[in-house]
Amino acid sequence: MNCGCVDVVATGLLDLFDARRLMAAAGMAVAGSEHVALADAVDRVLAEEARASLDLPGVDNSAMDGYALRLSERSVEGLPVSLRVPAGAGVLRLPPGGCARIFTGAPVPLGADAVAPQERVRLDAAGRVLVEGELAAGANIRRRGEESRAGDAVLVPGTRLSAAAIALLASQGIDAVTVRRRARVALVSTGDELIEPGQAWVPGQVYNSNGAMLRVLLAQQGCDVIDMGVVADTSADLGQCLARAREQADLIVCTGGVSVGEEDHVRPVLERLGGIAFHGVAIKPGKPFTLGWMGPSLRDGTPLIGLPGNPVASLVGWQWLALPLVQGRQGRTPPALQRFPVMAGFSRPGPRGRRELLRVVLDWTGSAPVARLAGGQGSHMLSAASQAHGYLVIDANHNVEEGHVYEYCPASQFLD
Repeated sequence: MNCGCVDVVATGLLDLFDARRLMAAAGMAVAGSEHVALADAVDRVLAEEARASLDLPGVDNSAMDGYALRLSERSVEGLPVSLRVPAGAGVLRLPPGGCARIFTGAPVPLGADAVAPQERVRLDAAGRVLVEGELAAGANIRRRGEESRAGDAVLVPGTRLSAAAIALLASQGIDAVTVRRRARVALVSTGDELIEPGQAWVPGQVYNSNGAMLRVLLAQQGCDVIDMGVVADTSADLGQCLARAREQADLIVCTGGVSVGEEDHVRPVLERLGGIAFHGVAIKPGKPFTLGWMGPSLRDGTPLIGLPGNPVASLVGWQWLALPLVQGRQGRTPPALQRFPVMAGFSRPGPRGRRELLRVVLDWTGSAPVARLAGGQGSHMLSAASQAHGYLVIDANHNVEEGHVYEYCPASQFLD
């Protein structure tokens, strides 16, 4: 699907959007598919084109409750009701000089060329139908095949099967589909200080919030997660763990150990057992983000996403950079970022040398939304990240000034 051109190592801090493009290019789909029942296909990725088996709608039908009639027979004297046509009835023929009481979704009788909404109809003492106002030919009739014709492609490969997509397939009588095999992702947490939630805490230890967060994020993307647990901060232990992960997974996601300190072993292990496409992105938080691989190359080995250990930096790295590669591995085309201008409701010194992604909430009390800080912006402060509606993107070396407009990215898009 992709060229694998990111095997060439990029040096220096990458621009955020250049890094995102490289991540998308590295997202080569895993091989394999399976046939599953439609009821089990939610959020799976379609592997084959889905085609319509019948016209939709299957017959001309009424868009609303009302009366089907021939416009040429409409008169001031009104029309008698000759038929009653509920949804599910067969296709009937409208007798001359009469109209049909019809309900939403019911087949329009042959001969009728319009449906008068019941709100625009009154009945005289004899029960004859009088239509008020103008009525055009074809009014309130859904035409056969206006949505799709038998044989049309209704969904393309790479479509993530939402509830609406599954409903569309069901409307064609499809009860099973061929979907991509789920990507197997090995999750590795590094750090001697980490313990799992539920264990007794002692000073100096940190609960593994990144592992809990990433298990959920990977599951939301439909991945099968292989949790490798917490790995000790040694080069030997990490190397052994990543070697095992490579044998079991299509992708490795590693959190922590990606900076340049003495206890940060991800980079030297990759240099020894694989390679590095890039290390470092000009963003705050999330600068140490790394893309590498275990094995001979990014194309022929196992890609590795190295996320920072600070939890907000890890979340930012996942949402802005890791997702395009993960979605590509699942056989999806990563969607474009949703971005639009929003006014800042605060002032703040700007970032130096790199873009800052501020966690904000939108205040809708005025005529237009205003971005306000969701809380503390430290890369360890999950409280603000958990409440934020999205990100205000602040360019390097630019202060935030209240009342000025900046680019805003909603966080909800990263759940799709």
